[in-house]
Amino acid sequence: MKILKFGGTSVGSIASIKALMSILESELPQGNPIVVLSAFSGVTNQLIDIAEKARQEQDYSAELKSIENRHFDVVRALLPAAAQNPVFSKLTIYFNQLEDILQSVSVLKELSPQTRDLILSFGERCSTFTISHLARQHFKDVLAVDGSEYIKTDAAFGNARVNTALSDLLIQNFYNLHQASLLFVTGFIASTDDGRITTLGRGGSDYTAAIWGSALAASEIQIWTDVDGMLTADPRIVEKAFPLKELSYTEAMELSYFGAKVVYPPTMTPAFLKKIPIVIKNTFNPAFEGTYIRPDTQPSDLPIKGISSINDVTILNLSGSGMVGKSGFSGRLFSLLSREQINVILITQSSSEHSITFAVKPDDAVNALQMINKEFELELQTNKLEYPSLESNLSVIAIVGENMRHTPGMSARLFNALGRNGVNVRAIAQGSSEYNISVILSKEDLSKAVNAVHDAFFSQLKKTLHVFCLGTGNIGKTLFSQLHSQMPYLAQHNDLEVKVMGISNSRKMHLSMEGIDLSSWEETLETYSEKADLQHFVKRMRAMNLPNCVFVDNTASAEPVQFYEQVLKSSISVVTCNKIGNSGDYSQYQAFKKAARTAGVDFYYETNVGAGLPIIRTLRDLMLSGDKISRIEAILSGTISYIFNNFRGDRKFHDVVREAQEKGYTEPDPRDDLNGKDFMRKMLILARDAGHPMESSDVSIENMLPAACMAATTVAEFYTSLEANASYFENLKSQAEAAGKVLRYIGKLEHGKVEITLQSVDESHPFYMMSGSDNIISFTTNRYSQRPMVVKGPGAGAEVTAAGVFADIINIGKR
Repeated sequence: MKILKFGGTSVGSIASIKALMSILESELPQGNPIVVLSAFSGVTNQLIDIAEKARQEQDYSAELKSIENRHFDVVRALLPAAAQNPVFSKLTIYFNQLEDILQSVSVLKELSPQTRDLILSFGERCSTFTISHLARQHFKDVLAVDGSEYIKTDAAFGNARVNTALSDLLIQNFYNLHQASLLFVTGFIASTDDGRITTLGRGGSDYTAAIWGSALAASEIQIWTDVDGMLTADPRIVEKAFPLKELSYTEAMELSYFGAKVVYPPTMTPAFLKKIPIVIKNTFNPAFEGTYIRPDTQPSDLPIKGISSINDVTILNLSGSGMVGKSGFSGRLFSLLSREQINVILITQSSSEHSITFAVKPDDAVNALQMINKEFELELQTNKLEYPSLESNLSVIAIVGENMRHTPGMSARLFNALGRNGVNVRAIAQGSSEYNISVILSKEDLSKAVNAVHDAFFSQLKKTLHVFCLGTGNIGKTLFSQLHSQMPYLAQHNDLEVKVMGISNSRKMHLSMEGIDLSSWEETLETYSEKADLQHFVKRMRAMNLPNCVFVDNTASAEPVQFYEQVLKSSISVVTCNKIGNSGDYSQYQAFKKAARTAGVDFYYETNVGAGLPIIRTLRDLMLSGDKISRIEAILSGTISYIFNNFRGDRKFHDVVREAQEKGYTEPDPRDDLNGKDFMRKMLILARDAGHPMESSDVSIENMLPAACMAATTVAEFYTSLEANASYFENLKSQAEAAGKVLRYIGKLEHGKVEITLQSVDESHPFYMMSGSDNIISFTTNRYSQRPMVVKGPGAGAEVTAAGVFADIINIGKR
């Protein structure tokens, strides 16, 4: 025999009631189950509100009528007309009785716990009576059962304690007389020995099912709800939460206690004692097997079973020398709280015994504070204790699972996920059983924290990076195209999902909590955008408070740079191809590095030096491995590289420069490339990453162009001047060719000095053989002293630069 409990959402609509009947039809061939029912969804809360309005002499008639109409509408929809009147009559009697009670409350202006329980009982009574009569259209010998007659409790109204022995006897005797019937039992309600209605507390219908299941030694207790079982996290917070196949009683108890609302913790106790499996199933997806909760679970590959949370808690901090080494202090404190029926959610105490921190519900906080001040008045007045402090607007998250036990690194994984996302932990608690690690954090960080921790522990799911992009020029557009085309590959091979949450250019911006579809981002930016405001963009990005965020700067503007430090300190990683930030003042460069290191996030700028070439990463790896850099030589301008690679034979210098501009290798004014300033920035960044505290003024640059060319007022005049100085460039080329050499504009870092000069190199030099717009760099180190390490490849173009930015984003996702 099975117990089937249907929650409020399973009896909350005509469609759900039809689904309930279908489920019962599939169960009947295995024998009559016992059906436990909750009130229609939302009705209990409505009755609480109505009772309070009655106490305050406010009008509640509309709400009461809406509850009545809701039941009547179900009857009209699902019962033939000839069978409706008896049901209407009984429901009318119930609602008349309820109205009489509410009028008494209104007259007396008093709502006692006993009266409140009586009012709430009508939700289950009406629901069970209605559903049982509907069932008579489908099944034979249906019986509606007032469960309050068979579950006996003390008189602690609102959360009554069950007399298990008496209740078991009453249930067994009743069942023995009616086991041939299909029983529909009211959940949630019970009664005292003298027949006064009590309720079993939050989730009381689950408790009813467990009490009946335990009394009758049921083979299984099924809890039918609106989700596919117990999930790894609250699906309202974590979209990627998924159902668990099975849980142990201990795991389910821990998850339920810390906020998992699918099953109520006391439900476990009767089932646990009789070792009865509990199954969480979905009324709207009955074919799904759901979650089995049982004592003998199979080994699992999951590091944890779930992440649970309590949305709103308050912590009290009690400290002072009077606690140190004083036996019985904790007992005195928590006995006091117990006497006042204040439930302590979490406790942590320093090993020095100098302080105790504990969490309670916000409604209990002030009472707890007053009781502590009164109980420890003498210690407080003599300064042996400091006056306790309250901290509000906090939440608790807990990771739960038996696999945590004796598994190294679980705490590290938890706190790394929180730390990288800037979540400050206020208190920590872990039991010696190692089934649960709980942390208290700011309420505003709850969603971010749960999502970040979920990504960290469930590696079989795709980790989500939330990306905010500045710049929609060639590099930005190309990056979006690359991201869009690579998303399936990233999901399949890297378990990574990149969601672009915000886009801005110099004119427009758009941010969305749902993400921006990269197949139509231009239309979205055009249609839904607002005027660009970088300060507001950053403020909105921070306010979204998402986990695993990346701020991407694909501009060449100085404006975004001023926000880097603020963004990094907000625990948001930064990826930039914009060289202005790292080539500014050395103090600014240091500030970015320090902010990233302190916040535990990433500051990646591979494309600052060699577009898509792994130059920064190679330098970092050499230094991390203990190698010493003695010399770096480089050609780091794709434009200049193209010009000198093609300035040979009878070709004129000004023709090659014009060709480079036509191919898009140069800036609109080629002098912005040929003056060497861009090259200088790259060499300066390399030098700083190599450990040299240099400013831009420390870099020596040889001007490759005659002064007249640089002094031209327009681009047209510049080209005229180049032609006029053709002999100057021809002479340089002729001298180099006569010596069997080629011209190269080379940057060199050696002995802590950086110089950029125009040189002639022969075929023994690694830079002799160059083509196209290639960049090249050679590292001479202790390990690579005879033959330098050389990195070579395309150094210009939107495709390779965007690919470098893409690679930096993916590398953040791997962390």
